[in-house]
Amino acid sequence: MKNRKKYSLIVIIMLAGFLCACGRKEPADFLLSDAGDGRGELLLAEDEEDTNIREHWEKGYDLPIEEDERREAETDLRAALELTAEIYRAADKDEASNVVLSEEVMAQMKEKIKTLGMPVTGSGLYSDMENWEEMEHFLLAAGRGKAGTVLLYIVHGDGGIGRLQYKYDGKNLYVLAANMTWGRGGTPMFTYISNTRIKEWRYTEKGYLGYELCVPEPPEVSEMIDGSRLIRVRPLSEECREMSENCVIPLGYQGNNLLCSNWDVENLKELDYNGAYEYFYGMKYGRRFEPEQYPDGIPAEEFEDTIMDYLPVSREDLREWAMFDEEHQSYPWERLGCGNYAPNFFGTSVPEVTQIRENGDGTFTLTVDAVCQMILCNDAVITHELTVRLSENGDIQYLENQILDNGISNIPEYQYRIGR
Repeated sequence: MKNRKKYSLIVIIMLAGFLCACGRKEPADFLLSDAGDGRGELLLAEDEEDTNIREHWEKGYDLPIEEDERREAETDLRAALELTAEIYRAADKDEASNVVLSEEVMAQMKEKIKTLGMPVTGSGLYSDMENWEEMEHFLLAAGRGKAGTVLLYIVHGDGGIGRLQYKYDGKNLYVLAANMTWGRGGTPMFTYISNTRIKEWRYTEKGYLGYELCVPEPPEVSEMIDGSRLIRVRPLSEECREMSENCVIPLGYQGNNLLCSNWDVENLKELDYNGAYEYFYGMKYGRRFEPEQYPDGIPAEEFEDTIMDYLPVSREDLREWAMFDEEHQSYPWERLGCGNYAPNFFGTSVPEVTQIRENGDGTFTLTVDAVCQMILCNDAVITHELTVRLSENGDIQYLENQILDNGISNIPEYQYRIGR
């Protein structure tokens, strides 16, 4: 009797172990050899799917998106787009196939979306973020390790709207990015959605959110993909924005060396006058320089008058320091190309005035940061002080530029448009 009970107990234990084993996914070779009804192949497929999901999470890009997240993003974007529909339809779009809205129209759209209570910014230069305090609160909390989420809307130049949902889980920061635009016939069109882990991020003292997305890397792809993003959260002052737009953004850091070299009224010889001409032309006439009008070079008087409007130089100085064709009484000009310009990330930087000092003699010294959004993701690659004189009618004369803290050693050596 005792042996029978002992035997029964052994059988029960074996059955329990067998049933537990059936509840686990074992290696594929066991499943395939053990199952003859196709269940092994099904479990193998499930294993492969799980492996793919795990690989995606490890790589950090093309992450799975829950259906309710997708629906919520689409619903939110449709509501935001409809909120701005009247402004978009009334905007002057020049009957162009590629719509580009004015900064004024984009600002009106931001004001509408602002009423949703979420942070919203534009894709244009120096665009203020509305309801920025909520974004900063989220970032500061995440910096202390506190989990949370925040939505950011972005108004694009084509009238479309982006939705970035940042999620911090206490360890990693993720962004669910979606976009909706106007399709043919004026109907909203959901264009994309993605879920990505942010490899690293920081919130700077100036109020910029800088981060690098997880992206495919070689050898998976043949070319490097830039996953860097830089978003101004804390707005510029109105005065700094106005100075940025009027004094520095028309020049930039590419094609001339006015903002990326050290010079003053006593040392103007090394400026690239032939390169700077097209930028001063644009400032003076409010339109792009058209070199086709000057196949034999820019007439001396026209060139010199334009340069002297903005810099304290004489005609004699220009004929000595710039590239001058005395025979034809003209100044040569060349487009930027592979022969006279080596592309670099610094050249894409945006100059941003952060401080203004009035000197008491009618001049102003502007503290300017070079903000680079690509690769470097740096809100101040260099900081320089630019001194200008502003007339009552809005004319600008540039008097001096000094790069601070030996920052000039951190940027590529300037390449003159026409060789020296």
